[in-house]
Amino acid sequence: MKHDSRVPARLSLCLCALWALSIVATAPLPLAAADKYEGSPVAAALVKADAAVERIIAVADGKRTLANTIVAIDDLIVQLRLDTEFLQFMAYVSPDTALRNQGQKAEVSVRNWMIAVLKREDLYGAIKAYADSKPKLDGLDARLLKRTLRDYRRAGMALEAKQRDELKELQVELSKKSIEFESTIRADETRVPLTKAELKGMPDQWFETQPTSDGIYMVGMDYPSFLPLMNYCESGLTRQKVWIAYKRRGGLKNVKQIEEILALRAKVANLLGYSHPADYETEIRMSKSATAVIDFYKKLRPLLRKKAQLDFAEYTAAKRKHTGRKDAKLKPWDQSFYEKRLMREKYAVDSEKVREYFPLQRVIDGLFSITQSLYGLSYKEITGQAKKLGTPIWHPDVKLYEVTDIESKTMIGRFFLDLHPRPNKYGHAAQWGLHPRKEWADGRVQRPLAALVCNFTKPTKDAPSLLSHDEVETFFHEFGHCLHSILTESKYGEFSGTSVARDFVEAPSQMFEHWVWDAKVLKTFARHYKTGAEFPDELLDGMVKAKYLGSGMKAEHQIYYGMVDMTYHLKPDGKVDTTQVGLDLYDEIELYDSVPGTHFQASFGHLTGYQAGYYGYLWSLVYAEDMFQRFQELGMLSPKAGREYRKKILARGGTVDEMQMVREFLGREPRMEPFLRKLGLEVE
Repeated sequence: MKHDSRVPARLSLCLCALWALSIVATAPLPLAAADKYEGSPVAAALVKADAAVERIIAVADGKRTLANTIVAIDDLIVQLRLDTEFLQFMAYVSPDTALRNQGQKAEVSVRNWMIAVLKREDLYGAIKAYADSKPKLDGLDARLLKRTLRDYRRAGMALEAKQRDELKELQVELSKKSIEFESTIRADETRVPLTKAELKGMPDQWFETQPTSDGIYMVGMDYPSFLPLMNYCESGLTRQKVWIAYKRRGGLKNVKQIEEILALRAKVANLLGYSHPADYETEIRMSKSATAVIDFYKKLRPLLRKKAQLDFAEYTAAKRKHTGRKDAKLKPWDQSFYEKRLMREKYAVDSEKVREYFPLQRVIDGLFSITQSLYGLSYKEITGQAKKLGTPIWHPDVKLYEVTDIESKTMIGRFFLDLHPRPNKYGHAAQWGLHPRKEWADGRVQRPLAALVCNFTKPTKDAPSLLSHDEVETFFHEFGHCLHSILTESKYGEFSGTSVARDFVEAPSQMFEHWVWDAKVLKTFARHYKTGAEFPDELLDGMVKAKYLGSGMKAEHQIYYGMVDMTYHLKPDGKVDTTQVGLDLYDEIELYDSVPGTHFQASFGHLTGYQAGYYGYLWSLVYAEDMFQRFQELGMLSPKAGREYRKKILARGGTVDEMQMVREFLGREPRMEPFLRKLGLEVE
């Protein structure tokens, strides 16, 4: 994951728990008898899905309609999600080992079912028979048919039967290995034993959260442990030890696993007629090809390098001043530490003092108040009703909320908040779209259900949970995803919420980060947890001035991760020495020297969620920054701007082309200049 102090939590699979992984990146065959699923928690759901497939196939070709063929497929997929996805989600968050195992098995069963169903000739024949009748469709209906045909083509239905069977076997194995890769990351228990002397500079509150063994602190790799240590520990050697341990999570087991996954992806791409996996993945994104992504980076890298060099020189000078060594070299484990030091010394910003103005509950209240006003919503906690609704609370920390549209008085969706770390929980920050919106033929409307999972510091005996400004930004980012899921008005599950091109999905979330940098916004909720004092103007002024501190280096980090991901997927044969490629690209793209003995890819969760798609963070940031201009024009808290954005972007989900959405919201063609300014680059 990204190793600067701000990006990692929000990047880790903002994943949005993508069901699309199962539907599009893998490919689906129903097994028609209940005994095929005997002993599985999802048995009844898969039998029900099989029956739905059989009903579609049974329709006479001359009587096929959009409703009984194409929409019926959307119906059965949505129903399968309703029946199984909450259980699959438990693999990532449940404290109960048995339930986590059930969730993982459910995920395997459903993915395998999906792989199989997209290989059924009889189902594809039904779809093709309807398409060949040349139905007169427009708008969303035409888009649904086109999307369905595209997915079946990408699932290999143009191949001979023998090749389809081979493809199915590859995808089943790929699904299995991907789930194992993710599970190994979640189960990683790496800890570094350190004495208090080795932890000089760490805040008192941090020590209260760390387990000890006979006086030794057993420092884990969760964000509330790792990031503060990178920010405040005075010992460079301690930071080095912990940084290296962090970059070795997942172990050689996961290095081997990801290399096997890459080889399988290459075989899949070759069977389907693509040059390499990267072209297969990007075909359905805004970029359309790996070449477009590489060109994007080629254009951006020279622009960033000058700023990155200035950053590197500034940080190196800070280290030499601090250590008294004129020959001191800046290392990757120094970056966060000297960034925080420069913020204190140069901009009078003490990040730990800033934290005191962001008690978690006030941040939640502020976030709710802002979004309710912008988008015309109201939130109500309904945690006590969760079990009755079929989605029981899995941990005492978890809360469930209901969202109502103020104007229509209609309940439009629900979401969970699960905000603190615990053993075996998903370790970063992400939003899962658990249930999509769906309008059923009988007039019923399935409302969206989402879950926002973070890992913020727990309260201590002396203080509530206090968030760093970085964590507040992460929270707003993830809630941007949550609103994208909840505010959708899509008629079909296929286009609900975050079901947009993968390289656009981060735009709404990244845009919403701006709200935590605005004085007027912060004054609505940021208060000192003891005194109740407002967030000081001079403190925010310093933070804004420091906003571009290290921005060039951070953006190069982003490019590094994106290029590693893309390079892994450019090999036609999929044979990649992932560790060597990672080290080589580090030397090429970063200003630091690479660090032998590390294998960050073993815990790089995006490789089984955003494969050949990590570039999407910077790509979508172009659109995020441009869309933000509309709020700057009308006001950060302007209901007019909020309602306009809700209607033209959030509500539409994937119902129209992403570029069309952006053009209609902006009233013009998108521009790159706001994105460049975001990085602190001069724009002519």
